[in-house]
Amino acid sequence: MKLRRLSAIAYKETLQVWRDPRSLAVALLMPAMQMVLLGYGVSLDIRHVPLCVYDQEQSQISRALVADFTDGGWFDVVSRLPDEPALRAAMDRGTCAGALTIPVDFTRVLTSTGAANVQIVFDGTDANTTNIATGYAQAIIAQASADFQSRWGQAHALPAPTRGVVDLEPRVWFNEGLDSRNFIVPGVVAVILALVGSQLTSLTVAREWERGTMEQLISTPVTALEMMFGKLAPYFLIGMLDAAFCLAATVFWFHVPFRGNLLALTVTTGLFALVVLGIGYLLSVRIHNQVGASQVALLVTLLPTTMLSGYTFPLDQMPLAVQAISLIVFARYYVTILRAVFLKGSPLAWLAAPVFALVVTACIIIWLAARAFRKRLD
Repeated sequence: MKLRRLSAIAYKETLQVWRDPRSLAVALLMPAMQMVLLGYGVSLDIRHVPLCVYDQEQSQISRALVADFTDGGWFDVVSRLPDEPALRAAMDRGTCAGALTIPVDFTRVLTSTGAANVQIVFDGTDANTTNIATGYAQAIIAQASADFQSRWGQAHALPAPTRGVVDLEPRVWFNEGLDSRNFIVPGVVAVILALVGSQLTSLTVAREWERGTMEQLISTPVTALEMMFGKLAPYFLIGMLDAAFCLAATVFWFHVPFRGNLLALTVTTGLFALVVLGIGYLLSVRIHNQVGASQVALLVTLLPTTMLSGYTFPLDQMPLAVQAISLIVFARYYVTILRAVFLKGSPLAWLAAPVFALVVTACIIIWLAARAFRKRLD
């Protein structure tokens, strides 16, 4: 392999990218757009759930209970309804996702017995929102109930229990605030690299076929390895620059904590970029049409990265057959590394398994891509 020939191919490919507005748009604008859209648009946190209230009593205690629902920002009271039919109509129209009903004798029962019932109904058409909102409501009611019980016990001169009491004090490590942005945004880097890298390199060789310049390349003494590395070199540099931009935005714009080693992050990002670029180049060699190569690259890289990498959906909750399929999804290992480096601060030695999987995948893809190119026109 001659460095002079390799650099000539790399220089030629750089000129083609520079003169192609579409490639420049993919390389420069798409990462910024995707970072904004995915960083702000994808979130598992549910806040400001619209809540309708049917308070039959309108007492000080019932109003205090409603205030408990809104104080934390988890619920917003969008309507106070006068009767049961109005509540049902509001739920049917989608005005509110939940409806809180407080009975007319709420204060009397609560002050006389120390316990009372309220009802909250959720719209179950969105199961994820309903499950999370139900958990919020249960926590709010549990806290309000504990406060009421304490005040009721003091009012009735009942001693506080001294035996058989267990207090649970949960502690969350690595993502202390349980902010889903800290969980999701690092994975956005994998999605952007998979999208940009595969789309750019899937056009490299296919472009030569469509423009009729493949005959000139074949007639030169350039080898298959020189062709592959020369074609991929500019895109590898672009991919690393895009990754640097996305990672910087993750830390400084979205304020995701970075606790790991920058060298470990750089090495693993380079490995992932090689895998993605190699897949795009392989498809470009096999498919002599830019549109076809681009579409297949999108299917092979972006879809598994978003669905089977653990980026948005937890893999351990999927069926065993799907979990087994995800083992061959290269993005799964990079997403694991990103979250471990960002949130846990794991050194490279502790990430031996996913790093080894990326190395093996990169070697296989590069080997297949190098063997795919043949210096003939058939």
